Amino acid sequence: MTEAVLLPGLAPSNHRAVGEFMVTDPYARRRVAQADAVLGRSLVDGFRTAGPAGNADSQLAFMVNCIALADRAEQAGMSARLAIGPSFGQFALAAHLGVLPFEIAVELVIAFSDCELEYFRTRHTGLVTRFFYRLDTTGLAVVRRELTVRGAWNELSCDLDAGFAALTLARDAVPALDAAVRAIGGIPLYSLSPPVHSSAFGELRDRCAEVCHGVDFAAPRMPVVSDHDGTLVTTGPGVRELLLAGIVRPVRWPAAMAALTGAGVRIVWVPGPSNLFDRLARTAFEVRAVNPENAATTREAIDFR
Repeated sequence: MTEAVLLPGLAPSNHRAVGEFMVTDPYARRRVAQADAVLGRSLVDGFRTAGPAGNADSQLAFMVNCIALADRAEQAGMSARLAIGPSFGQFALAAHLGVLPFEIAVELVIAFSDCELEYFRTRHTGLVTRFFYRLDTTGLAVVRRELTVRGAWNELSCDLDAGFAALTLARDAVPALDAAVRAIGGIPLYSLSPPVHSSAFGELRDRCAEVCHGVDFAAPRMPVVSDHDGTLVTTGPGVRELLLAGIVRPVRWPAAMAALTGAGVRIVWVPGPSNLFDRLARTAFEVRAVNPENAATTREAIDFR
C-alpha cells in the first residue's frame, strides 16, 4: 500500500504538554540542539515563557517537534512516497524533504513570524479568521451569501472537510456569522487573530518573499501534494511558492485528500503533536500518528491508534 507523510499545520502545543519530550526524547534533543545553535540561546527556555497566545518560539518548537517525530517515524518503518504539509506544516515539510537545510528552516520560521508580527501590528487589525463546524458545502454557501447581503466582506480561508471551515471577515461581523451558522445547525468554534490565509495579505506575502530572496530551495526528495488544490509539486521553487502562497490562498483539504487517494495512498503517517489533521486524515486513510505521547514506545510497540 502506498504511504504518505503529513506534516501537520500549527496547532496549540504548550510547554506543559511537550516540554518533557523536547528534553528527553533523543530525536527531539538532537533537533533542539541544532535549533539552539542557530538561535544562540535555548529554544526550550523561550518556549517555556511563551504566553497563552504563543510566540515565534512556540511556532519553532512545533516545527522542531514535527521534524524530530518524522525522524523517529522513518526509524519506525515509514516509507512515504508522497508528502503534504498543510499551512504551517510547509516549514517542517521543507526541512524533512531536504528542500531546506534544517538550520535555514529554523531561520525562516523566525523571520516569517517577525514579518507577520510587524505586518499585523498596523494592518488588518479589525480582521479575524473564524472557524466553525457541522456545515457542509451547501450550508457554507448559504452563510456566505447571507453575509454578503448584509454587506459583510468575507473570504474562505480553510475548507477542512468533515464540516470544518473558516472564513476571514471583520471582527464586528462575527456575531452575524455565528447566528447564520447556528441557524442551519452549525457550531461556531473560535477566532484566530491575527487572521490567516487571505488574498488581502498580499503585502505580507511580498515581505516574506523578500526574506526568501537568495535562499536555495532544492527539489524535494518526493512529490509534494499542494494543500491549495491537490496538484503535485516536484521542484524547489514550487515548494517555495507553496510556502508563500499559504499566506494568501485557502487550505482546501478535500482537494488534497482526493489527490492522495487518486495516487493510491492508503496509509498516512502524521509525525507531530496530536491535532486536527490526523483526525481529518482518518476519514479516508489508515493513520499512523507518531506524537510525543507514543514516542517513547519501541519500534515494535508503537501504538498507531
